[in-house]
Amino acid sequence: MVNPDVQGRVYPPTQPYLVGREKVREFARAVLSDSPIHHDPEAAKAAGFADVVAPPTFAVTVQEATLAQLLADEEAGVDFSRVVHGDQRFSYTRPIVAGDELTATLTIAAVKQLGGHSMVTASSAIVDAAGEHVVTALSTLVVRGEEA
Repeated sequence: MVNPDVQGRVYPPTQPYLVGREKVREFARAVLSDSPIHHDPEAAKAAGFADVVAPPTFAVTVQEATLAQLLADEEAGVDFSRVVHGDQRFSYTRPIVAGDELTATLTIAAVKQLGGHSMVTASSAIVDAAGEHVVTALSTLVVRGEEA
């Protein structure tokens, strides 16, 4: 069972993540996006961006480091072997582009106990090198209870 006392906990900012052009292209291929702005710098520039634009779900690659903090927090009591991903949402201020240096800060927004299971809502605020908000990634993790 997840410790409900971690609700409201804010973890330290992650190390900066430098978004690479090839990472964006790889991610776009993985999610089957053939939009030119995800692959071609000239198409992205023609659309008003500094470089290739990451698909919207790319933010999970940055969020991953924040969720690792939660999983490593022994006080939280999250058993990763019992985790099922329940929900994922993104709230963007602007798209992520190659060349961005992003840092994320995790806040545990909610911990609920439901029928022997725990639901943890984790909010990762992602900012650029200037400290400007880029995206908030909101994940709900379901931590299955022990079988009887």
